[in-house]
Amino acid sequence: MTMQALQQQDFKSLIDNHPRAIMLATPEPRIIYVNRRFRSVTGYGGDDVMGKPPSVLSSGLHSESFYRGMWEGLSERGRWEGLIWNRRKNGEVYPQWLSIYPVNFAGTQMFAGVFMDIGELTENDERLASLAYYDPLTQLPNRALFKEFLNARVSQNHPDYPGFAVLFIDLDFFKSINDLYGHECGDRVLQEAALCVRSVLRDGDVVARLSGDEFAAIVELNGQDTPASICDRMVRIFQAPVVVDQREYFLSASVGAALFPDHGRTGPELLQNADRAMYSAKLAGRACYRMYSAVDSEQGRRHQQLSEALVVSLKTAPEEFSVVFQPQLDLMTGKIAGYEALLRWCHPEFGPVSPADFVPLAENRGQIHELTEHLIRCVLQDLPNVPDRSLPEGCRIAINISPRQINDSRLEALLAPFFDRLNRLGCQPELEITETHMMNLSPRSLSRLAGFRKRGVVVAIDDFGTGYSSLAYLHTLPVQVLKIDRQFTRRLGEKSRDSRIVSAILGIADALDMEVVAEGIENEAQLEKLRELRCMRGQGFYLGRPAAFGAWLSGD
Repeated sequence: MTMQALQQQDFKSLIDNHPRAIMLATPEPRIIYVNRRFRSVTGYGGDDVMGKPPSVLSSGLHSESFYRGMWEGLSERGRWEGLIWNRRKNGEVYPQWLSIYPVNFAGTQMFAGVFMDIGELTENDERLASLAYYDPLTQLPNRALFKEFLNARVSQNHPDYPGFAVLFIDLDFFKSINDLYGHECGDRVLQEAALCVRSVLRDGDVVARLSGDEFAAIVELNGQDTPASICDRMVRIFQAPVVVDQREYFLSASVGAALFPDHGRTGPELLQNADRAMYSAKLAGRACYRMYSAVDSEQGRRHQQLSEALVVSLKTAPEEFSVVFQPQLDLMTGKIAGYEALLRWCHPEFGPVSPADFVPLAENRGQIHELTEHLIRCVLQDLPNVPDRSLPEGCRIAINISPRQINDSRLEALLAPFFDRLNRLGCQPELEITETHMMNLSPRSLSRLAGFRKRGVVVAIDDFGTGYSSLAYLHTLPVQVLKIDRQFTRRLGEKSRDSRIVSAILGIADALDMEVVAEGIENEAQLEKLRELRCMRGQGFYLGRPAAFGAWLSGD
């Protein structure tokens, strides 16, 4: 190829005015031409690189296998495209998106390398819109670009180069905010959450939004920070509320981490194992982090198998679901004052599955309505059709509902038969919602709960003491009952400050004209302490284990 051919007006004008950097090279390869954009991106002039191999631009961060794969791709598919790290003339290393393909001009075969500096992309850049490298909401790299960054980082497998960790970050309870307040509000919360994630890491770390409320990061390990300390900071930053338009939204973060090369030697393997570690954090109760381990991976596989089995069972196997009733007692008289109806699932392969496992699965799979349908069906199956003298006068029957259902148009029709049956029996229905979710309910959701209350339905806050209740906000809620979480009841018989906490909750409830139910009473010492503190109602294994409704009516 001669310079004379390259200087033909049409060809030269086309290359020089192209908006992306272009480098032409012979098959050897040797650089034979670069355009104006190449010179502005790399800092190299034509005289600096003409006749030299393209490796003159190399950052030195990629392994030989990376370049071998590049040329194999060119040979097999006639094209290669991907993210590569190169070095400018001033020594700065930067990421570029490079496309290489063969060009035949004037009977001469050559290769064209067309690239852009990813770091220079902006929101208004038409290249950003066409290639969709960045998430438009948070301005972070998206899943596709993150995978390219990760693959490029893995290819920098040099003994002198420090290791790195891949973090997988999932925001707990975000879906509830989206469901209750709408996607516009959810988007703004996500933007603030993205800033929180970014603030934990250093400038050299790569952060991406993978999808929805999932983020990922490539964190360089330089000896100053351990993976555990970074994960811990990520968890702790979400202990404070996310504030949007002067309103507080309470999230938490479940974080998983995988280390290169201990937990994976390829990008997909590292990301998958960080994801599995994140699920282990979810299973451990959320708002925590876990490092990848093979044991956790096995638990993650079981989690996925259970999730798939639940979908099938909800649709095709109603006989696998049943209900048990746990009594609530008047602690002063010892008489039953009501029952909490608890759904049970017994799968033919997995056996009895804990509600702590299958209820979150149903919520995450968007099938909590179907789960509640089975709950209501089983309750109506077990309750008598006509008043029964064995039922205490004014007996309450409580069920748990998900906050995602409150604005569901199907909820009214689902609960109507339950309300009607209890009304005929002279009983009172009770709806329980966890404290964390109750504090995040939208005005529309609270209005609907207030409507239920006006119709004689009791509304209770479950697991009280584990969330972030504001006393100024608590008295405005359409709530009549606070259920003290079992973690405070469990230590009442010991020398601890939990007695004072329970006493404080009872004082709050009294001031707000609310009733208190203590959960998790498991021994006589706890019962006596609650009586001493003047807690009027309670439930727990010591007072009565969950059983079929017929067992309570028969006195078994």
